[in-house]
Amino acid sequence: MALQIYNTLTRMKEQFVTQEPGKASVYVCGPTVYGYIHIGNARPMIFFDVVRSYLENQKYDVNFVVNFTDVDDKLIRKAEEMDLSVPEVASMFIDAYYEDLEGLGIPRATSNPRVTENMDIIIEFIRDLESKGYAYEKGGDVFFRTGKFEGYGKLSGQNIGELQFGIRIDVDERKENPEDFVLWKAAKPGEIHWDSPWGPGRPGWHIECSAMSRHLLGDTLDIHGGGQDLQFPHHECEVAQSEAVTGKPLASYWMHNGYINIGGEKMSKSLGNGVLVKDLRSKYKREAIRYFMLTTHYRNPLNFTDESMMQAERGVERIANALGNLRYRLQESAGSGEGTAVTKEWERKLQDIRTAFHTKMQDDFNTPDAITAVFEWVSEVNGLLQSSEVSHADLEAALTLFEEMNGVLRIAAEEEQELLDEEIEALIEERTEARKSKNWARADEIRDLLQEQGILLEDTPQGMRWRRK
Repeated sequence: MALQIYNTLTRMKEQFVTQEPGKASVYVCGPTVYGYIHIGNARPMIFFDVVRSYLENQKYDVNFVVNFTDVDDKLIRKAEEMDLSVPEVASMFIDAYYEDLEGLGIPRATSNPRVTENMDIIIEFIRDLESKGYAYEKGGDVFFRTGKFEGYGKLSGQNIGELQFGIRIDVDERKENPEDFVLWKAAKPGEIHWDSPWGPGRPGWHIECSAMSRHLLGDTLDIHGGGQDLQFPHHECEVAQSEAVTGKPLASYWMHNGYINIGGEKMSKSLGNGVLVKDLRSKYKREAIRYFMLTTHYRNPLNFTDESMMQAERGVERIANALGNLRYRLQESAGSGEGTAVTKEWERKLQDIRTAFHTKMQDDFNTPDAITAVFEWVSEVNGLLQSSEVSHADLEAALTLFEEMNGVLRIAAEEEQELLDEEIEALIEERTEARKSKNWARADEIRDLLQEQGILLEDTPQGMRWRRK
């Protein structure tokens, strides 16, 4: 098997080959930190986390970079609204981002560069463009000369002659061509600014990623990713800037995830139908949110509804139940035949599931079908646990495979280590005795009492086990 990735640039799947064997450089465009992140931000966060995890599963040393845009027009307006400085607003929402990141079960990136901490390299990058004839200054603003870069439009497939100026691109009479875009913006009175060869100002949006990705990952990245909405103009402009300076491809593979719709409608500020991640996390388990995001192929649109989230909750519950029963049986069988080899038939079943999982993941990160392999594991494990005699080795092999798959998808929680307090333990013991004496009324009464306290009891073929709601 070899990993195949759909490359937005070539519009086809290509075998993944890194520039340096065993190492992968990945750059994903991060948030503009002027507010709490929404569900549209969460999709690339979760998907590219899975990309990173799978590359690590395949033994790549991954350098994973996600930037923060911590100064721009939105931040300046937000700071005015909140009567705070731009850095204060940025720090507030970066902290909130990290909280949501943890709440979604996503490890932090290798690096999270901030625009305000990389101003020198951004200014130097613009100077390089200027020296090569790709940039020109007008009234303290610096623009990129798109007419000089022959490949402008190749990533997004835009016909530059048909662009609707004033809708997707700002109209500015100072530009040599309407499609030219800003690299450096002159500061207005009272605005946050940095000194530069063109006067006080701040960077345009597109230049930050070109400068910081090159600084941290080199001239050519293995993977550049982000949402589909970034193809044009953001990523198109990045390509032009970077390749004008280096003469090399900015990225070997471009990956873009699809949009999220809310109840069948595109999420937008004008419709007021956005869903914040912090609100989503307060209502649903992180595993269910991840599961929901991964049950649709990343390049396809994803429709969010309450029903789809309830389906996700049921899906992760089914997985959790099988996993919990397996762990319970493993604990019960500890010390009883650890040296026994895995049975041939069980080994074959697990290998078929492992092969199916990796075959789908290597086909452009087909997470929906990879999750199907996880449910095949659930079915096989449930069947295995119906037997009164199962070897410890078979149970361990099943858990090892699940941990391998879940280490990539993270759609099941880590094993809970919480202990019951003495009162609850006593109630469980009393219920066990009540069942032995066929006092079903008391047994049911205790079960209901424990449920009120958030303790769910499950009578399995292997005995009674408990879990928290």
